[in-house]
Amino acid sequence: MSSRIQREARPESLLLNMGPSHPAMHGAVRIMLELDGERILNSEIEVGYLHRGFEKTCENRTYFSLLPYTDRLNYVSPLINNAGYVMAVEKLLGIAVPERARVIRVLMSELSRISDHLTCLAAMAMECGAFTVFLYKIKAREFLWDVIEATTGARMTTSYIRIGGVRADLHPDYEPAVQKALAETRKVLKDVHGLLDKNKIFLNRTRDIGVMTQDGAISYGWTGPALRSTGIAYDVRKAHPYLGYDRLAFDIPTGERGDNFDRYMVRMREMEQSLRIVEQCLAQMPRSGAGVMAGGLEPAEAIRASRTRNPAQPIKLSPNLEGSGKAVHKDILADDQRFVIPPKEETYTSIEGLISHFKFFMKGHGIQPPKGEVYVSVEGGNGELGYYIVSDGTDRPYRLHLRAPCLHLLASLEELIKGRMVADIIPTFGSMNIILGELDR
Repeated sequence: MSSRIQREARPESLLLNMGPSHPAMHGAVRIMLELDGERILNSEIEVGYLHRGFEKTCENRTYFSLLPYTDRLNYVSPLINNAGYVMAVEKLLGIAVPERARVIRVLMSELSRISDHLTCLAAMAMECGAFTVFLYKIKAREFLWDVIEATTGARMTTSYIRIGGVRADLHPDYEPAVQKALAETRKVLKDVHGLLDKNKIFLNRTRDIGVMTQDGAISYGWTGPALRSTGIAYDVRKAHPYLGYDRLAFDIPTGERGDNFDRYMVRMREMEQSLRIVEQCLAQMPRSGAGVMAGGLEPAEAIRASRTRNPAQPIKLSPNLEGSGKAVHKDILADDQRFVIPPKEETYTSIEGLISHFKFFMKGHGIQPPKGEVYVSVEGGNGELGYYIVSDGTDRPYRLHLRAPCLHLLASLEELIKGRMVADIIPTFGSMNIILGELDR
C-alpha cells in the first residue's frame, strides 16, 4: 500500500526516505519526505520497527517476573521505569515501603535522570558535529553508571527497584562514590555550557528551529522537558508528588520559545536540579538498622575473583551477592511475607523460608493483588511515564498499559519540520530524545 506522501506528492517534488537505517533515526524510525530541493514540503513518520509486544508480554507474566521488561523501555534510565511500575502494584496491594528504601529510590531515579539527559544531549550534539561535547557527557555518565553498578550489579538493565522496596542495600562505600560522580558531572556541565551556549554554529542549528507553542504542546500531549521548554512548568514530581518529592527542594526549569535550543537548555538545568536532589538524599538517608555493611568485594570484583578459582585466596562476596542481607531487609523491603521474597539466609537454612520462596514463584501463588484498577505516573526522562494496571485477582495483570511520553513527542515531528530544511530534522529529532524501546513498546 502506498503511503499518504506517495499519493499526495506533487509531480515536481522529490520523495526521499530518511531511515529506518539512518544513524540519526536510531535505527527504528522511518520518515518519508517530500522535498523541494532541501526544503521539506511534507512528511510522514512510520514507527513500529522495534515493536516488542511489551504490554501483551507483561499480561502473560507474573507481577514479579515482568519487572525486567520495564528496564527495556527507556533503557538509559531503567530505574525510573522500575519505580513507576512497582508503585502501581504497591498501590493495588496497599503496602508502604520503608523510609530508607524510599530515599534510595529517589537517589537512584535522579542518577538515572541525569544519565538520561546526558545521553540525549550527547547524541544531539554529536549529530550536529560537536563530537567533543559527546565525549565529555559520556565521560560524566560513566561516573554515574559506576555508582549504579556498585549497588545494583548492572549498569543499564538493573531490575533493582522491587515491589515493596529495593533488591539490596546500598554499597558500603556509596557516599564517596556519589560525591565524586556529582563533582565530575558538575565539571562537565560547566564545560558544555562554555562550549555550546554561545556557539554560533550550535545556535544556528537550534535557535528558532523546531518551535512548538504552548497550545500545540498541550494538544499533542507533550510532557517532560519538551513541554517545559514552551514555558509550562508541569512536572509530575511537583504536580502529583510521590516518593516524598514534596519534601525536597528543587526548581522546575522552563524555556521561552519551545525550540531546539530551549529543549537543550531545560535538560541542562534539570541536571543541576537533580544533582541538588541527590545531595539532599545523601543528607536525609536513614541509617540502616544493621549499621554499615562490612567488607566484601564490589559485584564486578567478586565476579572476576570467582573466575580465577584460586583456593588459596578465598572469595569474600559483598552482602548483596553472598545472600547475607537479612539484617537490612526490614530497612529496604516491606514487612509482608506475601509480597517480598524471604532473605536468602532463611531460604537456605529453614524449611519455612524454603517453602515461602517456592510458593512466591509457583503458578497461582506469589503476588495476587485484589480485583481493581490503578494508574500511577512518574516523571521519566522524557516526561510523564504512566502505568495503568487492571487486576482480576490472579498473579498476572489482566491488562497493563504504558503511557509512553515519546509517542506524543514523535507525533508532533511532522509539524515541527514542515517548511524547514532537511538538516533541521537532525537537531529537532535529537532534542526530543526519542527512545525506541519506550515508543515501540
